[in-house]
Amino acid sequence: MNTFPKAERLCSRRVIEKLYAEGHRCRVYPYSVQWIDAQSEVACQVMTVAPKRRFRHAVDRNRIKRLTRECYRTRKQPLIDALGSQGRSIAVALVYIGAEMPEYHKLGQRMDKVIATLIEANS
Repeated sequence: MNTFPKAERLCSRRVIEKLYAEGHRCRVYPYSVQWIDAQSEVACQVMTVAPKRRFRHAVDRNRIKRLTRECYRTRKQPLIDALGSQGRSIAVALVYIGAEMPEYHKLGQRMDKVIATLIEANS
């Protein structure tokens, strides 16, 4: 099911602080991906970040985050299945580190690699 409900959004300050302090990190350009094991009722909680330093206008940051969430939403099922079969849950931060405004189809290709990386790292 291609939905992105509130339960799958990472909102907890405590978990976010722990994610940045202790989380695992890798780069799959144009994303820097950070994840940590979490105690959650869903398999994967995700947050998207677009830095103000690179994109000064809020409309640009919002567009990047919207495209990132859409790419994740349509491609998340293999990750959910892999984590569910192991009985694990993770919290993930997707930080956009590219310098230019992205296109949806290119982000989709990279999101496939991000999800493959997360599956490999958490198996």
